[in-house]
Amino acid sequence: MGKVRVKTFGLPEEEQEKKKLKQKKEAKKMAKAPGLKGGERVVSVGPSEEEILESAENVQEVSEETQEKKTKSKKEKFIKKRTRSQRYQQSAQVLDKTKTYSLNQALELLSKFQKTKFDETVELHVNTTQGGVSATIALPHGTGKKVRVAVADEKLITEIETGKINFDILVSTPAMMPKLAKVAKILGPRGLMPNPKNGTITDKPQDLIKKYEDGQINIRTEAKAPLIHLTVGKVSFGEKKLADNIESIISAIKKENITKVILKSTMSPGIKIKV
Repeated sequence: MGKVRVKTFGLPEEEQEKKKLKQKKEAKKMAKAPGLKGGERVVSVGPSEEEILESAENVQEVSEETQEKKTKSKKEKFIKKRTRSQRYQQSAQVLDKTKTYSLNQALELLSKFQKTKFDETVELHVNTTQGGVSATIALPHGTGKKVRVAVADEKLITEIETGKINFDILVSTPAMMPKLAKVAKILGPRGLMPNPKNGTITDKPQDLIKKYEDGQINIRTEAKAPLIHLTVGKVSFGEKKLADNIESIISAIKKENITKVILKSTMSPGIKIKV
């Protein structure tokens, strides 16, 4: 018998689909090179899609790292290291920071610190057991600073609205308080809003102005922390007058409300004192 040929009538549908997908993939990998004859093709060489994606991710990581370094460098450029003056450093050598001094020792030490060309303000910084501590007292020798006291009126309220504040204490009559309400957001955060607790609301504002000029001060903790910052005089007052003022303040705050007291002048280190 002659040769017998067997003819295949077709492939299953699934196999045909697989064959078509395979042909499409091969077609993508094949590219016609210039200069070749018709029908001649070469496989294109180059990075795969996975390699391209990986490379893009690496470039992005490097870019982000470079940007982070630039941002850090800019921040470091604007952050200046705090350096103390030679005068401060010399004063700090006299002070034992681990020691708590009596008031008299602290004032004596303060007088030994390096002097500046101006009459420094003496400050008292008090940590209290809780917030809401307040008092009003007249310092025996004043603060040595001229206190600017203003009385609330229509003209002053207009100035406050424009941001102009040329006073340290604001006094008001009860009748003016409703009108001051519209500038309460400006005065409140600065601690300048008249208040019955600190005695800045009165029917006789002129009498109150005289008291502040004679050395009356308002003592109160900060709004967000149990801290009190006060001016107690000038270095030129001498130890006796400063001691009188400080003792009056501690008595007004009450020892049981105090956890720590720091005494310092404008340019000096802080001295811890016993209560």
